[in-house]
Amino acid sequence: MNQQFVVVDIETTGNSPKKGERIIQLSAVKMDKEKIIDQYTTFVNPGISIPPFIEELTGINKGMVKDAPSFDKIAPFLRDYIQGCIFVAHNVLFDLQFLQNEFERVGVPQFDGNMIDTVELAKIMLPTSDSFKLIELAESLSLSHDRPHQADSDALVTAELLLYLMDKAKQLPLVTLEKLADLAMHVKSDIDLLLDEIIEEKRKHIEDLPDDLEVFRGIAIKKKQTSVKTDNYRERYEYPETTEEKERLLTPFIEYYERRMGQFEMMDIVHTSFQEKKYAVIEAGTGIGKSIAYLLPSIYFACKERTPVVISTYTVQLQEQLLKKEIKTLSNLLPFSFKTVLLKGRSHYVNMFKFEQSLRERDWQYDSLLTKMQILVWLTQTTTGDVDELNLSSGSSVYWNRIKHDGWHLTKEKDPWISRDFYLQAKKTAQDADVIITNHSMLLTELVQDIKLFPDFSHLIIDEAHHLEQAARQHLSIKVSYNQSKFLLSRLGIYEKKQLNYQLEKLTEAQNITVKTHAFELDFMVHELDLAIDELFMMIGQFMQHSHHKKEKSLPKFRIRLTKENRNKYNWDKIKLGAEQIVALLIDIRKGIQERLDSLNQKSEQLNNKEKAVLEEIYGYSQELKELQLSIGALVIQPLDHHVYWIEGDKRALPNSISIQAQPVSVQLELNEKLFKKMNSVVLTSATLTIDQSFHYFKEGIGLNTGLKVTERSIPSPFPYQELTKLYIPNDIPEIQQVSIQEYAEVITNHLIGIAQVTKGRMLVLFTSYELLRLVHDYIKSCGLLEEFILIAQGITSGSRTRLTKNFQRFEKAILFGTNSFWEGVDIPGEDLSCLVMVRLPFSSPDDPITEAINEYYKQRGINSFTAHSLPEAIIRFKQGFGRLIRRSTDRGVIIVFDRRIETTNYGKAFIKSIPSVPIEHGNLSDIIDSIEKWL
Repeated sequence: MNQQFVVVDIETTGNSPKKGERIIQLSAVKMDKEKIIDQYTTFVNPGISIPPFIEELTGINKGMVKDAPSFDKIAPFLRDYIQGCIFVAHNVLFDLQFLQNEFERVGVPQFDGNMIDTVELAKIMLPTSDSFKLIELAESLSLSHDRPHQADSDALVTAELLLYLMDKAKQLPLVTLEKLADLAMHVKSDIDLLLDEIIEEKRKHIEDLPDDLEVFRGIAIKKKQTSVKTDNYRERYEYPETTEEKERLLTPFIEYYERRMGQFEMMDIVHTSFQEKKYAVIEAGTGIGKSIAYLLPSIYFACKERTPVVISTYTVQLQEQLLKKEIKTLSNLLPFSFKTVLLKGRSHYVNMFKFEQSLRERDWQYDSLLTKMQILVWLTQTTTGDVDELNLSSGSSVYWNRIKHDGWHLTKEKDPWISRDFYLQAKKTAQDADVIITNHSMLLTELVQDIKLFPDFSHLIIDEAHHLEQAARQHLSIKVSYNQSKFLLSRLGIYEKKQLNYQLEKLTEAQNITVKTHAFELDFMVHELDLAIDELFMMIGQFMQHSHHKKEKSLPKFRIRLTKENRNKYNWDKIKLGAEQIVALLIDIRKGIQERLDSLNQKSEQLNNKEKAVLEEIYGYSQELKELQLSIGALVIQPLDHHVYWIEGDKRALPNSISIQAQPVSVQLELNEKLFKKMNSVVLTSATLTIDQSFHYFKEGIGLNTGLKVTERSIPSPFPYQELTKLYIPNDIPEIQQVSIQEYAEVITNHLIGIAQVTKGRMLVLFTSYELLRLVHDYIKSCGLLEEFILIAQGITSGSRTRLTKNFQRFEKAILFGTNSFWEGVDIPGEDLSCLVMVRLPFSSPDDPITEAINEYYKQRGINSFTAHSLPEAIIRFKQGFGRLIRRSTDRGVIIVFDRRIETTNYGKAFIKSIPSVPIEHGNLSDIIDSIEKWL
């Protein structure tokens, strides 16, 4: 393939040429497989106005295109320029299709040739990349990208990206490339052309594999690193007791080091707690440097006492940060070596036996195909086999469920990959680690469910500890959804070749095994089960319609608590009968499957590897059926004591959206007995643990208040908040209870428009209600006063929280609307965020099933549920929300609280007292706008 590539990028007024959208700039870069040859760029007069959003995004305005040629003038030259080349673009289907439509519109022949999508190619060659957006790939690969969203810059950087990706492909082993080329024939763009040429070149020479790679059973993988615990008996593990010793240790290796006495104080508390077998709760304000503060004494203790310390976090982001940043820093500065491992549940690891067999299937489903290609490349890089390293598409979950690790059902020794098994390697590595990093869920699996994954340990750090109660509830929860149940059943069946029962039946017949339950009986039961699940969720949907609160009738999404009272109404008995029928069918189907599995297991010596892999998959699947059976029993037929039950869904998508769930009302006893009492020492830390300088609420929720002596310390943030921020409370906003939600949204909208204009956007608006968020977003959009602003709203703008936050940071004038999950864990440092608005104080809705059940729990004990639970919970979330604004000592901005209750109620003072002392100003909208303008 000695032909040229043409890399094209277009900027347009919108996404649809059929609806009259037009090109405003175009650039085409000609290149061969080694270098860039030429570039043609032009603005294009679209003949229509450029929307404000596009102008803000691209920086292209009407003045720039006014004297530019129209598309029909450049089309003949452009067609000749690109014809005969391979057409390349980042998201090629958009650029090529738009151009083809425009060629057709102006009567020029369409492009006729092959195409390559650099998004698709990047997903395959860079499977662990955080993002496949052009701007983020360019940044991560240090490719020069001066003007993102302008065609000449985008086309040039896409050309450089293509060269980089081709180079990455050339570095892959031949055996990997051959497997990729076989699969690439069925992807969306013509990547197989690239791979075939590289393979042809490689076959001309004898290939030497890099020293760190090996080929095993036809798959190139990274060689396993032998884990050897360093024998450090002669090392001096003398913890740095004094300030001078700590500074001597930290100063040489930490850039821009500043003395933080709060950090030193926290180090000493952790060190003392471990030495004296004590428990401690430490609230460490933003900027303390708490990760180093607990890691450093933990490492000293683990190495000196030759016993592991476990660090548990709530979020994957913090785990990654600890490994890549803080652990790396400490490994440079400590005078001895130590070993750290990140340990996760087995479903995070790829089962190589199943993966190997799946490569032999002729399955051209796109997500499965792409995931196989990503994994083949990743296996030449990964030492862990942990799926969290991969950036997989949402559609890949079906395939991952098939190849993930779920233990061994045949004997371990029959797995040919046993010597290179990633999960076993992770467990083995953990056995001689000094520090084990894990998450709350994994920790609870180990301790609450007594599943042995960790080595023996008795010293524990729990970071993000304000999430421990919630994590324990989630861990002990039960959930069954319509979609999950139907998906599980879709993998059953007798007469379709891809389905498991078909494969099981063929194996049974091939081995001449006689079974009691005939294939047609099993298939009939599966069909009956499918109908029974439809019927059950249809009845649950009807039950939900009857049970709805009047004020919620207008809302599409619902969450209804299941109590003894409403279980006695609205035909719950029929629902129970339907559930009993499902459980009976599941038991019979599992018996039929198990009968075949047991017989085949006895003849496993006569099975080939593909057949063994099928058996492993069916064993795992049978376990999932058992979990469904037990969950339906506990949710519908025989409810558990001391649990809260609820149904949730969306009325616009019934029954598909329905799920039924249960959680324990209290986790105090479980955590106290299974977690705290098993440990010699536990240190719990977070930036938000106290209410009015007291840890009582936090300790009560997690069961740390019964018979255990606990050191308590609140270490304030070192930031000078008095200089960095100012709190505004408008006095011209009505109480929400006194007006309709529409009127309240209108008032909020007026205030936000005024504030946005003076702050130039850079504004995060936190809501407690999605309905109010949607109303305000729609009012702002329709009024036309903020047309030059980009509005990014959770639940309206597509994308995850991380993606919405990144998009917000990308635009000069932007407003980000968020509900529950945006009150914490969002990190927007510097000038990207200068204004934080809290629309309401973050109380949970009293109608929320979990809140309602917890309130009842307190009332039964004769305790005021508002002061014991609702208020403290809201204050903790308020503190988390406040913490979004000032993330660094150089940050500066304003906070505005629209909820008048913060000053009109007695409890409002508790919110003010919970945050650092900051200047507070009251006033009407115009006064506040003037003040913000002067202050900023």
